[in-house]
Amino acid sequence: MKAILCKEYGPPESLVYEEAPDPSPGKGEVLIGVHAAGVNFPDTLIIQGKYQFKPDMPFSPGGEVAGEVLEIGEGVSHVKPGDRVMALMTWGGYAEKAVVPAFGVIPMPPDMSWNEGAGFPLVYGTVIHALKQRGRLREGETLLVLGAAGGVGLATVQIGKLMGARVIAAASTAEKLELCREHGADEVVNYSEESLKDRVKELTDGKGADVIFDPVGGDAFDQCLSCINWDGRLLVIGFASGRIPEAAANRILLKGCAVVGVFWGRFAQVEPQENMANFMQLIQWYNQGGFKPVVSRTYPLERAADALNDMLARKATGKLVLEVG
Repeated sequence: MKAILCKEYGPPESLVYEEAPDPSPGKGEVLIGVHAAGVNFPDTLIIQGKYQFKPDMPFSPGGEVAGEVLEIGEGVSHVKPGDRVMALMTWGGYAEKAVVPAFGVIPMPPDMSWNEGAGFPLVYGTVIHALKQRGRLREGETLLVLGAAGGVGLATVQIGKLMGARVIAAASTAEKLELCREHGADEVVNYSEESLKDRVKELTDGKGADVIFDPVGGDAFDQCLSCINWDGRLLVIGFASGRIPEAAANRILLKGCAVVGVFWGRFAQVEPQENMANFMQLIQWYNQGGFKPVVSRTYPLERAADALNDMLARKATGKLVLEVG
């Protein structure tokens, strides 16, 4: 099979596109013929050795795919060869074939395209877990979304609205904020032109946001502790800004708020039934027309480096997807 391989840590340009051995599924695993692979920020970290997981080399990056089941391992019963599925793994997705743990394989709705399927599981799985289990988002609460025009940000805007929240979307350009409005944002903040904390306080009559979804970290995280409501929940998703912030414990105390970690991959392993229930809710909303994954750009598999560089340069709105096969 053809695959994008990481043979040494480095920037996207260090990846190679070449032949690799066909994988085979073991017990509790599924072999998938990949049609499309989602591009995500953790992919940029794992190829540089900056992610919490460091697979043996050579390895293929890529944490989510959509494709057809080719073979199932012992003990797998919820899918069979020929099924259309979307799937999640920690790495291995930038290839024509991928082996995935069975708990990460989800049947695709019949009307969902391969590209939508590749932009669905990791992003929306993370978002619904963050807002439901970790953020305890309630109808009528105010949800602040940072990096709101990216793939995970737009998904949060969409799902936040479906859960009944008032959504404030924060992004860096007028064009990105208009996209957020198109997908349901009630209010927007351009944090390249105005103070995030001051504008959020203004929009909430000085109270602050009840739940804050932060995949950015850095200075934005610091401002969030100044514009969070009493009993607010600040969800730590990631650190796209490059700086891992530190929270002052006295500010958490005075706000009566919680800083909550969101590690969806671990949740999917430890609580697979709850995770599957989340996906059943997501698929119901999708089938009812409640939302659609926003795939803004596609690339052939061999141009994976271009897709990763566009993500690092923050050129992307919505989801980037590699088309395979």
